[in-house]
Amino acid sequence: MTSVPLTTPVIDARGLGRDFTRVSGPLLRRRRERVNAVHDVTFSVAPGEIIGYLGPNGAGKSTTMKMLTGILSPSHGRVRVCGLEPSRQRTLLAGRIGVVFGQRTTLWWDLPLRDSLALTRHLYRVPAADHAARLAELTELLELGPFLATPVRQLSLGQRMRGDLTAALLHAPELLVLDEPTIGLDVVSKSAIREFLLRLNTEQGTTILLTTHDLGDVERLCRRVVVIDHGSLAFDGDLARLRATAPTPRTLVVDLAGPADPIEVAGARTVRVEGPRQWLELSANPAEVIAAVAGAHSVADLTLREPDIEDVVARLYSSGRAAAGAPRREDPVSG
Repeated sequence: MTSVPLTTPVIDARGLGRDFTRVSGPLLRRRRERVNAVHDVTFSVAPGEIIGYLGPNGAGKSTTMKMLTGILSPSHGRVRVCGLEPSRQRTLLAGRIGVVFGQRTTLWWDLPLRDSLALTRHLYRVPAADHAARLAELTELLELGPFLATPVRQLSLGQRMRGDLTAALLHAPELLVLDEPTIGLDVVSKSAIREFLLRLNTEQGTTILLTTHDLGDVERLCRRVVVIDHGSLAFDGDLARLRATAPTPRTLVVDLAGPADPIEVAGARTVRVEGPRQWLELSANPAEVIAAVAGAHSVADLTLREPDIEDVVARLYSSGRAAAGAPRREDPVSG
């Protein structure tokens, strides 16, 4: 397998766009109209980067991913992935990339995980010795041993995700494309997946493109984020600059011992009250606010909630600092 030279982007998208035809109206008076799902998206990913490709539902993330992996052909612009044109060289590209969709599985439902991974070897035509060495390495890193003999349908969501990651990595791809890899996972499973991805990137130099709604994934994994909204590129930079561009406050959820008047402390504003539970929007250091609340009230529980990516993107647009001239589209067709 020939790797992409270090000077060549693993992903290079220029003016990328995808149109769909939408049919509406009564049966005998059908109307057809062209809808831009993705419009004039330009970005590149260097070898060894971990990029968060973010945006709310319907923003165009899934459509972009399908173009990058060759499932869809672009209507406009061009894209190269690992030096290949995805839609025309899809079979070649499949041997160079790994893809994991958090809500779907590539494993065989009724087979033990070990047998599913053996079939994956044949799909990618991986030599037996290479497969055995790679599987042993991934089994150790992802702690697959206790459930390799378990049918996939009996695996927990976290175990299945680790199996899907293994299947996507057995042929040693240069690029790993992840769509919501931690969706629905518990805190422990999320942490295990994140640490594995960091190690994969650091030790093996695997380039990772990640879509997620979980800012915890982004903060732990990504130095750079690309935000798409209404099919157009809204932001490309590091997470700190995104937060500075579209500051979105954290929320402190306070469960008091009983119903009380809205909490008043410096650095926070109570935005919602339901019985003994109150929601405080923070404008100061969370530790200082928590200390003030705990010192003045009888607290049963506290939860600090990070803003989700939809809130960040909404702020990005409402601030008027989205990419200059980026056109918006109505009724998004695909996420």
